Amino acid sequence: MTADPKASGMTVRDSILGRRSVRGFRPEPVARELLLDILRVASRSPSGTNLQPWKVHVCTGARKDALSERLVAAHDAGGEGHEEEYPIYPAEWREPYLSRRRALGLGLYSLLGIGRDDKAARHAHFARNYRFFGAPVALFFTMDRDMEQGSWLDMGMFMQNVMLAARAHGLETCPQQAFVRYHRIVCEVLEIPPGERMLCGMALGYPDETEPANRLHTERAPVEDFVRFVE
Repeated sequence: MTADPKASGMTVRDSILGRRSVRGFRPEPVARELLLDILRVASRSPSGTNLQPWKVHVCTGARKDALSERLVAAHDAGGEGHEEEYPIYPAEWREPYLSRRRALGLGLYSLLGIGRDDKAARHAHFARNYRFFGAPVALFFTMDRDMEQGSWLDMGMFMQNVMLAARAHGLETCPQQAFVRYHRIVCEVLEIPPGERMLCGMALGYPDETEPANRLHTERAPVEDFVRFVE
């Protein structure tokens, strides 16, 4: 089952410009053959000397529900005894990154009607990460622990391809690093071998357009801000 870009009416440019982190999904399942096709297409990603370091653990059904329960319980307990598999953000925030982070939070919580000081509501919303925002499919991306920094770049390109390939089928995604803190729980429930490092999770499914969070539009800096021509 290979997507026909002409049939879907979506160009590569459309797929990139329309991609967003969806935080609300409809419950209908995604066929296994469709998931395999998306991952098969994504595997055409480039990798240094064709190492293809990516591994994907696809979680659905009862196993996904059991994982969610464990993760939500750990989140509600404050995450005590858990630490990130690797640092996600800088140790000290500075501009322009701090302003971008704040703008994202303000935009999202404004759509959800959650006030800045409403810690309980913010905690509850963050817990939705661990239920994959209602998506029927959870993907977890891992690679062997002895892979070096170059393979992290390869993994990023592979995950981007997954997100873009999914859109050709009317599916959307949300890449989630919220699982990095609870990597031990994920690896235990999914029986991921200890020789693999869990890099990221991803919710995948059909978007729920009635979800307020899905109206979030994030800004991008003008191209002139990050491009330098050297002639």
